[in-house]
Amino acid sequence: MSCVLRPLLFTCVGILLLVACKKDDVAPSLEDGKSTVVKDLAGDTLASIGDPPAGSVKEKRSFQLFTFRLSDRKQQFVKDAADSAAYLKNADWDLAFTNEYNSLVAINNGTATGTPGYGGPGQGAMVVIEKYYDQVTEAPSDEVFNGSGITAAGWDAGNGNGWYFYSRQNHICVPIKGRTFVIRTAAGLYAKLELVNIYLGNPPQVTNLFWPAPYLTFRYYVAEDGSRNLSTR
Repeated sequence: MSCVLRPLLFTCVGILLLVACKKDDVAPSLEDGKSTVVKDLAGDTLASIGDPPAGSVKEKRSFQLFTFRLSDRKQQFVKDAADSAAYLKNADWDLAFTNEYNSLVAINNGTATGTPGYGGPGQGAMVVIEKYYDQVTEAPSDEVFNGSGITAAGWDAGNGNGWYFYSRQNHICVPIKGRTFVIRTAAGLYAKLELVNIYLGNPPQVTNLFWPAPYLTFRYYVAEDGSRNLSTR
């Protein structure tokens, strides 16, 4: 190879690698023209699992639960027993974000013991589908929903029902790709949900334990006509 061509070849390879890296660092668009996309929804950002770093406004305590209504994106924090009595035992919400980093996402089902909506009128249910979000086009039957036994999705420690992996070594959450949650809402409508990230800015990779969280990014589609058609293509 000539001395003239060799530098040119190296330059081209370098450019290709740079372009590839930039593509990997950019999260794909969540917009499809039909789904509702929620970006960086702030959870209880003042709570901390461990001792916060010096100068931080965070405090070591439990994370406050909040509810979310799919129809209009209404968010309601539940801070004490009075809030719990006022906001949980009704069908005014569809999802509850609770536990560490508000990362456990529970349905509103009045018959599911141990869940936030227990004792209320909610008809919520959840089914896990091992497909990418845009590939899920139809909700299963009510028999499938009623028999699923899944009331929440959070850390997947091997059960196949969670939406992220968590490392006890670095304490970082890694979202699971290609897994969609089909929901029956509190009012009995059908929807699909993709939980995308828990960190501010929806970064493709997190290496910093203190990356701002919980700032939840997710998208969903509700079949408002009451059908099981969940196609968003």
